Amino acid sequence: MNLFSADGRIEDPVGSRPHVGRAAICRFYDTFIGPRQVTYHPDVDVVMGSTAVRDGELEIVMGSVRLDVPVYIRYDIGSDDGGAEPRITALSAYWELPAMIGRFLRTGVGALPAGLQLARSLLANLGPVGALGFVGGLRGTWPQGKRRLETFLADARAGNEIAVHRLLAKGCRITLGDDQPMPTAELIARIAATRPRKVIASGFHLVAGLQQTDRRDILFAEVDPKPFAIKRIRYFTDHT
Repeated sequence: MNLFSADGRIEDPVGSRPHVGRAAICRFYDTFIGPRQVTYHPDVDVVMGSTAVRDGELEIVMGSVRLDVPVYIRYDIGSDDGGAEPRITALSAYWELPAMIGRFLRTGVGALPAGLQLARSLLANLGPVGALGFVGGLRGTWPQGKRRLETFLADARAGNEIAVHRLLAKGCRITLGDDQPMPTAELIARIAATRPRKVIASGFHLVAGLQQTDRRDILFAEVDPKPFAIKRIRYFTDHT
């Protein structure tokens, strides 16, 4: 747990209640990681400033049940009170809780003991409020939001700026990374040179990998669901 800053934060999946501080992170570990076998299979990493984004897949083994979960994981790196030792200040895991539950239930009777063990761990380590906070990860835009983002990306690749603006909320902020303002025209030009791949909906956030010949960029979008509108875009790339 010393990898995290004293006020470190884990949101896993994004959309659920965050775990803030080392004590809460320890309880998170004891609930979700320690009792099962979790293996991360990396595909691509994108590093920009003090942020690293990992595109890969989680392999989760719970008793006789094995699940493969596509994921994007964002790490924000800082320090404790300006110290020299780098620490993780925030870990945000973007994966689809409803889809994972569906695959879990389809595994059949083997899911029952694993499900009961998880339920006991949730209540014992996080309490009723924490358990409800985890279930909050079921809220989101899900398939409809993914389809809308795919439409947005297709319009951008076609250079259709009018159609792109229709899906942007008024005042939508677009940045390269977290902070550098990016005009809509530049965003469209960047997307036009890519081929979209894995799209994930996690809470009210959508994430897409954008494949180029020699690299992969990653786009994060925060959305309003009804009516659907993209209110915030962060574009991460190794090549600025």
